[in-house]
Amino acid sequence: MSQTTGFFTDSTLCIGCKACEVACKEWNGLAEDGLDWTGFSYDNTAAVGHSTWRHVKFVENDTIAGLGGNSALQPGWEFSSDVCKHCEVAGCLEACPTGSIVRTEFGGVFVQPDVCNGCAYCVTACPFGVVQKNQKDGRAFKCTFCADRQKAGLKPACASVCPTESIKFGELNELRGDAQVRLEELRSKGIEDAEIYDPQHTSVKGVHAFFLVRGNPKSYNLPPNPEVPTTYLKDGWRSAAIGSAMFVAAALFAFLGGKQ
Repeated sequence: MSQTTGFFTDSTLCIGCKACEVACKEWNGLAEDGLDWTGFSYDNTAAVGHSTWRHVKFVENDTIAGLGGNSALQPGWEFSSDVCKHCEVAGCLEACPTGSIVRTEFGGVFVQPDVCNGCAYCVTACPFGVVQKNQKDGRAFKCTFCADRQKAGLKPACASVCPTESIKFGELNELRGDAQVRLEELRSKGIEDAEIYDPQHTSVKGVHAFFLVRGNPKSYNLPPNPEVPTTYLKDGWRSAAIGSAMFVAAALFAFLGGKQ
C-alpha cells in the first residue's frame, strides 16, 4: 500500500524565486501567464488558477526603518509558494457529479480531464479558491500533486527544484513532525509570530499541503476556518423541511377556513 504523502511549505525559507512555478509549468506542459502588471503587487501571476498550479505569493509588509529581512520583530517581504491543499475532506471531490475528481493512492486529489464535463461545481465547492475552469477549454484544472512522478518514485517537480528547500515533500505525518521541530526552532530565536497552518479543527479535517507562516495566515490567502460546503447540507434540508411544512399548514388552513 502506498504511503500518504504531502507538502510542507516553510514560508520563512522561501526567497520568491518562482522556480517552483516554472518547474510545474514545464513538467505539466502548462501555458505561460504573461508578464502583465497587476497594479497591486510585483507578483505578476497573482493567484493559482487553471494554468498556474503553483503560485509564489508576495506578502509585502510596511517598511520599518532598521527592520526587515528575517527580523523577529517585523518581516519585510514574505513569500510563500501556494498550491492545492489536497484536503483530507475535499469539497471539490464531494461536489463532482461525474466522478472526474478522485483520491489517489498517495492521498492527493486528482482531476481526470477526460471525465470532466465542465460543470464547475468543484470551483464553487473549494474553500481555498484553488480549482479554476479554463473558459477556452471548458474544463476545470488544478495541481495533480505530480501523481505521475510519484508513481515513478520521483518527487513532485516543484519540490525537486526549490533551492532553499522551502517546499518539502514526503510522508505526511513525518512532515507534520518536522514542522513542529521547525516551529520550536523559530520561536527559540524570538520569532513568536510563526505558526503552522493545517486546519484540522474544521470540516476540512486537515490538509496534505500545509504551511509554516509568519503573522496572520489570511495575508497568505489562507482562510482561518475553511469549511466543506456539504457540512451545511443538514441545516439546509432542515430549513427546507420546515418551510415546506409551514406551506402545507398554511394551505390547509386556507382551504378549511374557506369552507367554514
